[in-house]
Parts: sequence; C-alpha cells; structure tokens
Amino acid sequence: MLDVLIIGAGPIGLASGIACTKHALSYIIVEKGALVNSLYNYPLNMTFFSTSDKLEIGEVPFVSHNPKPTRAEALEYYRRVTLHWNLNLALYESVQTVTKENGLFIVTTTKTTYKAKHIVISTGFYDIPNLMNVPGEDLPKVHHYYKEPHVYFGQKIVVIGAANSAVDVAMETWRKGADVTMVIREEQIRESVKYWIRPDIENRIKEGSIKAFYHASIAAIREKEVDIMTASGQITLPNDFVLAMTGYLPDFKFLASVGIQTENDEYCTPLHDPDTMMSNIDGVYLAGVICGGLKTNKWFIENSRHHPDLIMAHILQKG
Repeated sequence: MLDVLIIGAGPIGLASGIACTKHALSYIIVEKGALVNSLYNYPLNMTFFSTSDKLEIGEVPFVSHNPKPTRAEALEYYRRVTLHWNLNLALYESVQTVTKENGLFIVTTTKTTYKAKHIVISTGFYDIPNLMNVPGEDLPKVHHYYKEPHVYFGQKIVVIGAANSAVDVAMETWRKGADVTMVIREEQIRESVKYWIRPDIENRIKEGSIKAFYHASIAAIREKEVDIMTASGQITLPNDFVLAMTGYLPDFKFLASVGIQTENDEYCTPLHDPDTMMSNIDGVYLAGVICGGLKTNKWFIENSRHHPDLIMAHILQKG
C-alpha cells in the first residue's frame, strides 16, 4: 500500500514525488508515456517563455546556455532531476480506473493494480486537441501537433491560431520555405505572444511574406484546398497542409470518472481548495495546469511548483 499515487510524470508530478521523498511518504508516479511526456511532444526547436531558474524543482539547478531554455535542455534537466532524487516511476503505464474501497484508493492501470491512501492528479492538458469540428478535419493533411518545419518545405500551409504555438509554427515553417497563410479569429496577433517574436511576425505579415486573415475561421477542408470564412465572405485557397494550433483540453472524462466535479464557469474549472489543492473527493488532489480547466494559460511550471508542498502539508496534517 502506498501513501501517495501520483498520476502524471510532468514537472509538477515529479515535484510531487520529490515532496513525498522529503517527508518519507511511500509513492509511485504513474505516467502513460515518456518522462515529462508533454515536454517531449513540444516542437523540436521550442524555446520556453520562462527563464531556466523558474523551471527548477527539487533544489536542482537548471543551467541553460541560452537566455531562455530550449526543449532539449528541459528534457535533459528533468532527466537529471529524476536521477538525482531517484524517483519511483512507472512509465508507459496508463491509469484505467480509480475507485475507493474501505478508505483506500484502488488504481487499476494497463499493467497492474495499486492501493493508495491519497491520489495526486497532475496530468496537464496536452493530450486532447481542441477540435474545430469542421468538414475534413479528420484528413491526414490536418495536424494538431507540430514537430519540425522540414516536411513543409515548398508546401502551401494554413496555420490556425494567434497565440505562441501558432506564431512559432508560422515563423519557423516560413523560414524553411513554406508558403504560409494564418487564419486568426481575433483582430490581431495576441499580446501574450513572446515579446521577442511578436514584432517579427507582425512585420512578416505587414510586408506580405506571411499572409493573414483576421476575424476569420476555417469552414471546410479538402484534399487540395480549404474554405475560409472571412469578414468579406467565404474564400477558397489551394492548400497542402493545415496546422491547427487551436489549443488543447484537460481530460475531463477521466476527472469525471474519478468523481471530480467542475465549477459552473466558462472554464469548467475542476473543484479544488486552493489552500490544500484537494478536490471535492477526500484524498484526491490536483496539481499543476490541470487546476485551470479550460483556462490552460493560468497555471505554468513556474507558478504551480508550490502545489506539491501544499498537498504534502495537508496530507501530513491529516495524519
């Protein structure tokens, strides 16, 4: 029997394991993919908005060779943290069900069954794309995840979105020889876009190197073209690929299966006490970006690193 079972081996899940170690609590971190799986699935050349010191956990220094750390540096850092603390991991093991019997949680995974006194859910939100629900979205040419620009050389691509991910994709693919058109619901590139990139994308749009349609949306996608609904009406563009950087959703279905309720707000915020991070289920805690529900820009690594400490303080107080 475990004191704590942690679901998700992202940075906050790892920090939860470190907090357990510090307080001599038995635990395991169960992760359905690789270590820091969401970070692994980021674009190959991604640069973080945060500085390296704000991504640190477990008192292990994060030294970057750049003003802002890269994906590769972050992966190396969290591997080093894991080895330093000798964290107890179960990778490539997916949680299937969570039930409670006689005061203990029974957690069934794809490989085994665990019993635990407490559960910490730190699953992030990067696994479920926010779909556009338009005809043709299921075509192979439509991608909700982006890895690298080379495959788009010489291709006509549409990038959907106006936040950091969309801007990064548009700039990187354009620089590597793609013909890029952006489709943006808003009236401008979002002000939250990284300050060192926003002027660049705005200048590329202004000079016509990257085409952009504002107050626009995708109406339909076909093999060799897309329909775009604009303020002036519908237009059709020749197209090879659609990169839908429309954001991602928490796994509300899994939360509901555990019994976690959401607030009646536009963000479907999972119910939890901000002082203890405990959900509406006694003994089940939330940590990291999952706490924001659909407001996926509320919590980051840097401002949720303290969640595990709040959780452990409450567990120890309960005895």
